[in-house]
Amino acid sequence: MENHLSLEPAVQTKINAWLEGGYDADTKAELQKIIDAGDADTLTDSFYKDLEFGTGGLRGIMGVGSNRMNRYTVGMATQGLSNYLLKSFPEQQISVAIAHDSRNNSDVFANVVADVFSANGIKVYFFKELRPTPELSFAIRHLGCQSGVVLTASHNPKEYNGYKAYWNDGGQVTAPHDKNIIAEVNKIQSVEQVKFERNEANIEFILDEVDQAYLDKVATLSVDPAMIQRQKDLKIVFTPIHGTGITLVPRALERFGFTNVHVLEAQATPDGNFPTVVYPNPEEKDAMNLAMQKARELDADLVLATDPDADRVGIAVKDQKGEWVLLNGNQTAALLTYYILQAWKKAGKLTGKEYVVNTIVTTDLINRVAEGFGVDCYETLTGFKYIATIMRDKEGEAQYICGGEESYGFLVGDFVRDKDAVSSCAMIAEMVASAKDQGKSLFELMIQMYQEFGFYKEDLISLTKKGHRGAQEIQEMMQELRENPPQTIAGSDVEEVIDYKTGFRKNLKTGQETATGLESSNVLQFLTEDGTKVSARPSGTEPKIKFYFSVREPLATAGEFEQVGQKLDQKIQQIISDLKLK
Repeated sequence: MENHLSLEPAVQTKINAWLEGGYDADTKAELQKIIDAGDADTLTDSFYKDLEFGTGGLRGIMGVGSNRMNRYTVGMATQGLSNYLLKSFPEQQISVAIAHDSRNNSDVFANVVADVFSANGIKVYFFKELRPTPELSFAIRHLGCQSGVVLTASHNPKEYNGYKAYWNDGGQVTAPHDKNIIAEVNKIQSVEQVKFERNEANIEFILDEVDQAYLDKVATLSVDPAMIQRQKDLKIVFTPIHGTGITLVPRALERFGFTNVHVLEAQATPDGNFPTVVYPNPEEKDAMNLAMQKARELDADLVLATDPDADRVGIAVKDQKGEWVLLNGNQTAALLTYYILQAWKKAGKLTGKEYVVNTIVTTDLINRVAEGFGVDCYETLTGFKYIATIMRDKEGEAQYICGGEESYGFLVGDFVRDKDAVSSCAMIAEMVASAKDQGKSLFELMIQMYQEFGFYKEDLISLTKKGHRGAQEIQEMMQELRENPPQTIAGSDVEEVIDYKTGFRKNLKTGQETATGLESSNVLQFLTEDGTKVSARPSGTEPKIKFYFSVREPLATAGEFEQVGQKLDQKIQQIISDLKLK
């Protein structure tokens, strides 16, 4: 290859392999175009590594290269997964389920995955049309599959796509399977080793039967159908933000008994360009603006929004002044836990053998609520695959009720093993209806929860560090925090440092160290004497490092809500200042 670019030898070797190997003419032409443009940065970012399985599987920008999402990286991942499945389940017919979201090329990549699995003699149950990620998780167990794949980059910008791999329990792959699959993928040295020749005999299209079975299960989650009948005209605005939620959320709300659902037409059509938003993410205020505008026009009771693959849900409600406000993932997860445990207790369903799950960067309010109802709360690493692992380990000995994480993910019931915005939307609507049935708003219910268990407030700063250099910067930031941890945060002494990478928590007063009991993960936490918690965590799926802040104060009366809230806000700003994050 003739060029005057100064590239690392390993990067140049990979580029040469793509130019000279068995890649299609369009791919080679696209690569040559980047070379001719002299774009060394893009070439380095595209080839300096292979896409790896993170907390969300395979995820990256679409384009040419070993570090990009394309038919070859998808094909090689699937060939590696096929080889691992064939080794793991010898002497039996292996089956997998495949689904995809509304992103550009998701359907194309899903077909590549079907091609490779079928060419390897693996039976493929293929969702004929786009469907939410949680339904894929459900389908794996419903159809008795050994694995499954969904093509999605969840809430990432439109340039991204991704590949989530699941195991036979319906949860995303965890250790040792994730590492073993990567080992199999790494054994594939060229695309010639990938079987791309589709075998139609091994492919069966699915849709209605699995939809119905899934929705039947969702309907069983309702704790108080009689109350819903009284509040069935609850006015709900729903937006799928151009994603898969349109296929099942309205149907799930209808199955629960809600009759007054208004779908936001401007965002109802699935579209991988996400034309009305910058980020198709209900965590982003801008993505919720159109739905909130509609809610004001209709004087609605609730806004529900799902991301492109309908595993995350964002909500908006009126505050105590009648103004529309967004709730964050911590508030939604804590409220759902509070409502569901209250409803289960009232219905006589709590027997002492139930549990809920929380993640280490999610609000401790969930732990306090569970404790208040005498229900066990297990804490695990970030990522729903770890919640799924607890569900698998406790199957048969204890009953999972619900679990959540701060990043707008929640799961009610155990028939899905990933976060599920479809069933969560239905449960949120039931919770809002229940509050209304008692003459309260959801916001008032939240203040009531704070009075009972403490006013917890959380915030998050996410620093984006793109490309090869960005990855190094993130490593350097984590190293600096490990070597020079803060001694005080917002005026309170740091009492405990938890390093989930080494697996130990250290009490700074006594010097005593205890094991976390969790798998190693690159997360640091600092706990202060006054109950403040600060966590630092590089994202497993995006070029970001995230800092999570949690502060708390007692709330004696509802009338003090604003005053205490302002005090907590000031404390969070002090933490950000102390850690020099702004």
